[in-house]
Amino acid sequence: MHLFYAPDFSQDRPFLPEEEARHALKVLRLDVGDPLRVTDGRGNLYEASIAGADPKKCRLAVLRHEPEFGKRGFSIHVAVAPTKNADRTEWLVEKCVEIGVDRLSFVLCERSERRHFNPDRVEKIAVAAMKQSLKAYLPEMGELVSLREFLKNPPPGHNYIAHLEEGERRLLQHAAPAGGSYCVLIGPEGDFTPGEVAAALGSGFVPVSLGESRLRTETAGVVACHILNLLNSGPA
Repeated sequence: MHLFYAPDFSQDRPFLPEEEARHALKVLRLDVGDPLRVTDGRGNLYEASIAGADPKKCRLAVLRHEPEFGKRGFSIHVAVAPTKNADRTEWLVEKCVEIGVDRLSFVLCERSERRHFNPDRVEKIAVAAMKQSLKAYLPEMGELVSLREFLKNPPPGHNYIAHLEEGERRLLQHAAPAGGSYCVLIGPEGDFTPGEVAAALGSGFVPVSLGESRLRTETAGVVACHILNLLNSGPA
């Protein structure tokens, strides 16, 4: 069953936005009576059917409402330096959302090669990934800020920095407790500078390793997200 995104959807306002309505009626060729699912991106999942097939204001009949669909007992925040190639950052966003992430932040580091990115484009990719993976929570997207600014107000919970500097670093899956709120800092191509690592440690971030391989920025972000999801997946 197809999943659609309607941020203002409710049982009192059971309409698809125009773009989603056009996709449902013109591309997928759905018609009156056909079933579908809708989420507002805040955990509400609705099972519905098409009641009025107007591509500008498609009205639905709500059949079932499931609040807090897919709510988890932990949260994952990945803070990453955008890659030089914007496509790689977009790939990271897509895969983290599919795997399961609650917030994505973008930080500007001393060695960052990309100092601008398109937040609207990133949000569209996140919405598409949420629908593709049948989730009801749209991750929060932070604006691009300097690492220095980001470290002024560290997120609450368990904070980690994955860097390549010499020194003792536990594997993320061994350092992080299950059931927590996590933030993992991922640096740019060329890694964090020693000064940035020191600043993060001074703000309470714990150094961790993501394994023996040296990973690209976007791969590291996805690996960190996946590790924390597996850590909280429970026994098979």
